[in-house]
Amino acid sequence: MQIFESFKSSINHPLEPLEGHSIVIKREDLLHPVVSGNKFRKLKYVFKELEATQSQILLTFGGAFSNHLTAVATAGKFGNIRTIGIVRGQEWQNKIEDSTTLSYCKSQGMELYCVSRVDYDLKEKSELVRSIKLQNSLIRILPEGGTESLAVKGCEEILQKDDENFDVICSSVGTGGTLAGLINKSTSSQNVIGFNALNNPGVVNQISKFTQKHNWTIEDQYTFGGYAKVNEVLISFMNSFYQQYKIPLDPIYTGKLLFGIFDLIKQKKWHWGKKILIIHTGGLQGVRGMNHQLQKKGKPWLTYANELPF
Repeated sequence: MQIFESFKSSINHPLEPLEGHSIVIKREDLLHPVVSGNKFRKLKYVFKELEATQSQILLTFGGAFSNHLTAVATAGKFGNIRTIGIVRGQEWQNKIEDSTTLSYCKSQGMELYCVSRVDYDLKEKSELVRSIKLQNSLIRILPEGGTESLAVKGCEEILQKDDENFDVICSSVGTGGTLAGLINKSTSSQNVIGFNALNNPGVVNQISKFTQKHNWTIEDQYTFGGYAKVNEVLISFMNSFYQQYKIPLDPIYTGKLLFGIFDLIKQKKWHWGKKILIIHTGGLQGVRGMNHQLQKKGKPWLTYANELPF
């Protein structure tokens, strides 16, 4: 598909040194004007397979702020592939417009089914998904977050030859596919650090399915309570970061990632090397949706939302 072939290498954006550490952000968020970041990397080879096998439907899973659902919906519309999204949380069925992510997916033609967390956890074993599969023979099931071997292959293309000069590569971790790709492409002298963005104790085993290397670790102390959970400290950090660097962060993944790195360095607990490359995995489409939730609760929000293109 042309939408994937238009990718170019993302730019490396240096930040001011922090206590003797050189920090550079790889701007994967700039890869596409609507859907930013690693999710399109994950989908590149999946959609090539869809074209080759002539599958007509792509069904996948995600939360109400899912970057993955957004990417699938956009690519599906571009490639004339019918898309179906199974959404975590039955409560969203009657308030899709409260989520900019879900309302965007709907506008791209994605069929949305909001299910209970029990049914969601069953994934393709649920009665709903089984029923959909029975009605559609040419259907492709894509895991939550898009993590599978083809996704990992796409994420291996994030790093370029010049990135071998860094001591450390850092990325947010959801389902683990992006980090697995980074690990596979890293050199033996590099450390790869994944900052867990949600409470997912099984992510280490998930990543281990896709890599044979051992130069990586998972940092678990900056989840802020789990998926899409934030507090005023994190929001304040993200607003200050934007004021200083004019680089927007998303509250689900990259905000927690940058907060964690800065905090560990300032506490003098960073021990993985001085030359740090941070992967900005995008997800900026979720900023407005998060702000909507924060403003409803009367809490501080992300002040740069109106400066984003979506």
